[in-house]
Amino acid sequence: MTSITAPAQLSLLHRPAAQGTAQPWLLVLMHGVGSNEQDLFGLAQYVPPQFHVISLRAPFTLGPGSYAWFQFSVEANGTRRIQVQQEAASRAAVAQAVTALAQRLGVPPERTVLGGFSQGGIMALSLLRTQPALMHAALVMHSRLLPEVDGLAAPAAALQGKQLWVSHGTQDQVIPLSNAHAIRDHMGALPLTLRYAEFPGGHEIRPAELQAAMAWLGELTAH
Repeated sequence: MTSITAPAQLSLLHRPAAQGTAQPWLLVLMHGVGSNEQDLFGLAQYVPPQFHVISLRAPFTLGPGSYAWFQFSVEANGTRRIQVQQEAASRAAVAQAVTALAQRLGVPPERTVLGGFSQGGIMALSLLRTQPALMHAALVMHSRLLPEVDGLAAPAAALQGKQLWVSHGTQDQVIPLSNAHAIRDHMGALPLTLRYAEFPGGHEIRPAELQAAMAWLGELTAH
């Protein structure tokens, strides 16, 4: 494991792109709340070989091996209240990490993808919305829009040419499917290319979803 220095230090795991890749891509993955960088790093074996795969650890510790990008509470009516300062610190840390890693690996933003599951997907989507210049695309699985960053959103024109993958489980009880519909409706009105998909299952990445998402990554590199 290697580490980088950021406002909140982020540990990471790295699977290099295949040796001899002339123009490598970069996929930066972010785990869900209560997990760690080992979680989504398990997907690296399925990611197209021309990608460097980086799996980041969230900066806020919940317990042994358990981390979060931000803490939150759920009110009786289902409304989620997040720790706004934690989210902002994590977003800044990820942006700094992505910039540093891309420079170190020689990968420009037009070959950079930010992705995540659940809270990690929230982070990827929020960074696409607020700092689209960091990346070419975002891969968002079982996540939701964060209203707390609405006021920070980049002008719509800044999303021109960007790509967005959004997938969700039809029986997801942790982040209900309606949240994916909200992402689809909001982001679909912007000048980016949206790929939206629903899969049977709950709050988990099942094989069919993984296969489709990896195929989408492969399509990105073909353009």
